[in-house]
Amino acid sequence: MNPSSPLETVYFINIPKDFKFSETALQVDPTIPLPVQKKQQDAPGNYDTENIAPEQILAGILTVLAYDKHNEHLEYYRSIIKKARPNIFKELTEAAILKTKNEDWDFAEELFMTLLGLDPENCGTKLNLALFLDQRAESYRKSGLYEDADAYDNDALSYYNDAMNAEPAIPDAFFNAGFFYLKQHNFHEAKGAFETYVALTADTQDEKMDENAEYKLNRAQEILNKIENDNMDDEAFSLAYKLISSGQEEKGLEAIRKFLTNNQKVWNAWFLCGWGLRRLGRYQDALTAFNQALTCGGDTNSDTYNELAICYMEEGNLEKAKESLLKAFTLSPEDTKIISNLGYLSLKQGDKAQAQKYFTTVLEFDPNDKIAAAELAKLETQE
Repeated sequence: MNPSSPLETVYFINIPKDFKFSETALQVDPTIPLPVQKKQQDAPGNYDTENIAPEQILAGILTVLAYDKHNEHLEYYRSIIKKARPNIFKELTEAAILKTKNEDWDFAEELFMTLLGLDPENCGTKLNLALFLDQRAESYRKSGLYEDADAYDNDALSYYNDAMNAEPAIPDAFFNAGFFYLKQHNFHEAKGAFETYVALTADTQDEKMDENAEYKLNRAQEILNKIENDNMDDEAFSLAYKLISSGQEEKGLEAIRKFLTNNQKVWNAWFLCGWGLRRLGRYQDALTAFNQALTCGGDTNSDTYNELAICYMEEGNLEKAKESLLKAFTLSPEDTKIISNLGYLSLKQGDKAQAQKYFTTVLEFDPNDKIAAAELAKLETQE
């Protein structure tokens, strides 16, 4: 998704057989050209081949491994980098995970692509990459970058599938994929993933199970019980979400009403019904559905209060909107969509200064939030 090719920063030369990589003298094949990372001061087409540092070659190899998957000399390049830097895989993995935690998305993606280039069949890397793409999609969706978020979700699903097909099985692949499916409201697939995780780990002897493993097993079973008790893997529920999220609200509402006929106490279903109605502009009906969701257990979910607030704002009930948003904020104080809605509420109340503070706060949490940036730009032109 990077518009410029990193391979443009690499050129190839034949290295003398006695060339040394740092303190390690490696046997190189002088007939196979090695990739060299350009120096910043190198002018286009004019490279300093007289003073090539070993690190330039190692960096060039890593770039080729990451972005030139069809290079005929990949195995040779892998052998060089592994001999010159025996701990490179561990170092890059730790760096990629750290960059993911810091939301340095582009650098993390480059590191993961390099790791795949070093070991294309490593299922641990594929699982880490799936988690990275999953988190990146979630971040982009919060920023209003919905098309990018969908694209990263699709990529994440592909790598989750690769990790779940690993032999021997990787239990964590199913555990994490289960949560991915939950976010997609695909409860049927989530149930299957968590069932597999439980089957793979339930027989582990208690004395061999640490506190984290025990928590994950209990959490998976808790989610399974919830899905089964609320009948959330019903096809009508999954179909309703797919239809509403794809802009087919009327058909989606038909599906969720069918589900609600026999599942009146499932708050997620009432939430989904309210969401579809809100998207159609039927705010009074949506308020009824969201309030029903609150009475069925949705009162611990910030999204329920946030959706209520949107409907109240559209209906002109700003006091109720404020009350709902403050409850949502209490539950999720770092959720940028809630903070943005507090900004919109302030605008409706005529308090531009307070709105500006809220939108500024959003950008402090997420500098890539296009919606908040656009609103701030509007406010600045009105000053």
